[in-house]
Formats: sequence, structure tokens, C-alpha cells
Amino acid sequence: MSEDDVATGEPEVMATAGEHLRAERERQGLSLEHLTGETRIPQRHLEALEAGDYSSIPGRTYAIGFARSYAKALGLDQREIVDLVRADMGASGPSERYAKADTLEPGDPARVPSRGLVFFSIAAIALLLAGGFMFYRTYFAPGSGPGSILTAEQEAEAAAQQEARQEVAVGAEGAIDPAGEVVFTSLEDDTWVKFYDGSGNQLMQKQMAAGETYTIPADAENPQIWTGRPHAFTITIGGQDVPKLTEKDMVMKDVPGSAEALLARTAAPPSEPAAEATPAG
Repeated sequence: MSEDDVATGEPEVMATAGEHLRAERERQGLSLEHLTGETRIPQRHLEALEAGDYSSIPGRTYAIGFARSYAKALGLDQREIVDLVRADMGASGPSERYAKADTLEPGDPARVPSRGLVFFSIAAIALLLAGGFMFYRTYFAPGSGPGSILTAEQEAEAAAQQEARQEVAVGAEGAIDPAGEVVFTSLEDDTWVKFYDGSGNQLMQKQMAAGETYTIPADAENPQIWTGRPHAFTITIGGQDVPKLTEKDMVMKDVPGSAEALLARTAAPPSEPAAEATPAG
């Protein structure tokens, strides 16, 4: 408690989760647009978190999942930020504020998704279920396979990121030119990457600095990428952002880099290849 608080008798007001996040983002000189690309969380939800406007986020679980991802991207203590979010949303006591992560928290019934998003989500889920069922019947014996080991909060965070990818995909149908130039931008220093065409001819190979960009030549036939840090690159097509190749720290090789291939990954994210030994720069 400060001397002014003692003098006036007023209690010290603790900073909210949003104030902590905004202050750290501004301290690091990062924009909301940059954090949107880093976390794949829609910018309007990041703005709502910073403003403490949880009614604009579809439910407690999504708010907690978004806050956890935001805190991780800024290097903050995720547990502390999540506790502040629960307190901001009206947690009644320590038993609720420190509830286990696998406790399912109800959403806000006042927030109803748009009809278009509901139809799109239902169609996407139906296609995924049908494809998964056929694959399962073909390659696995009935009844085999482990169950989910994700907690409810982790599943909600994954669902939120999927929603963000779907929003990008929906917007991409009308906004992204499949013939637009493809630009990779490094988010970190000393990020090794190699670009080459379908015949194995090298287009570019180097350790890129943070902020450095590379535009894949328009006449490159079947351009491909090889890097040990795919999560450290943002990608644009015709000036429009598309999702990263992956958020994982792993080696990816022979990944198609044409606009058409990247847009196809956006519409239906493929399974990622197994990690290999990191190549020498």
C-alpha cells in the first residue's frame, strides 16, 4: 500500500489482467496486429482482453485460453495472468480462483455465434468426422486408439485457435489472390531457411535476421521450404496474412510454398511431418 493510500484511507487498486498484458506489450513495442499473427487469436479478442471486456469473448473458457496464449507470447507468467482473468470475471474465492485446469467452465449464454459461422462450423465438423471415420476404418482395428488426454481448458484453447484459422480461411476466399506474391518474414534472428524448386534447384539459403523478408519468385516451379524453425516465420500472400506453417518448434522439409498450396493448408491444416535433425546453416 502506498503512502497516499495510507493518507487517504483508500485501498490500493490492483492492475487487471488486461492492464498487465497491455503494459507488457507496449513495453516490448509490439502491436496488436503482430500479436494476432503470433497467437492466431483474432485482434478483436485481444482488444477485449486488454479492455477487460469479457462479454465480447464467447465464454469464460475461451477468455482463459486466449489470456494464456497471450501471456505466453509476451513471456509473462501464464498462471498469474489466468488467475487475474478469473478474478476480473468475478471468482468468489481462492477455491474457485485456483480450480484445477481440467474443470470445465461454462460459456456465456448471452453470446451466440452468427448463423453463418454456425453453418460453416457444422459443415467443417461433418467433413472432418466423415474423413476421420473412413481413415480409422481403413487403417485401424475397431475399438483401438487412445482417448483424448487434453484438459477442457486446453481443448477450448485449441478450438479457439481453430476458430481463428477458420476466420482467416473464410476471409481468404474473397480477399487473397491465389496468384499473389508469397512473402516470408523472419520473427527472430539467425533463423535458418532454404527455399528451392521442385527440381531441387536452390532459390535462397541463409540465416535470416528478425524482420528480414524473402519473396518467392513468381516463376519458381513448385517452390518448397526447409527450415528448423517454421514457427518463426509469418507468411503473406498478396499482402494478406495467412497462418504460419506450424506453431511448433520442429524441422519441416519439402513443404510446398506456392500461394495455392499455402491457401490449401489454411483451408484444411494438414498433419505436420515428423521432426528431423536440424540442418547445418
